[in-house]
Amino acid sequence: MATINPYLSFNGNCEAAFNFYRSVFGTEFVFVGRYADMPAEYPVPESEKNKIMHIALPISGKSVLMGGDSSEAFGGLSDAGSNVSLSVNTESEDEAKRIYGALSAGGKILMPLEKMFWGALFGHFIDKFGILWMVNYDYEDYPKK
Repeated sequence: MATINPYLSFNGNCEAAFNFYRSVFGTEFVFVGRYADMPAEYPVPESEKNKIMHIALPISGKSVLMGGDSSEAFGGLSDAGSNVSLSVNTESEDEAKRIYGALSAGGKILMPLEKMFWGALFGHFIDKFGILWMVNYDYEDYPKK
């Protein structure tokens, strides 16, 4: 069964926001990745290397608050209203493909569903009702940092 978690996008202040959320919820990050951690084939401007690419903070046994800084090198900055996505995390590749295909039908693809360097099948889109979605299936466990 798939799970849905909120994904928040920031314009350079993700780390400060998530340190605040950590103090509120009293949990610890399970993953913190920066743009500087990306493979060399994804060039990142020096000014963006220290920004958060992805961060995950468990809120309960079943929900995780996730986020990252938007990047001008990878699609531009976030605006109010486009800074929250629903992230669907699936238990299988087939489930990811089915959900991605069904939810994205009639919408706008932002990132096609593809294998990513972090060990996941991932895609991002806006559905036909204007809601931002991410679909993710992890092939590998995220490394803890």
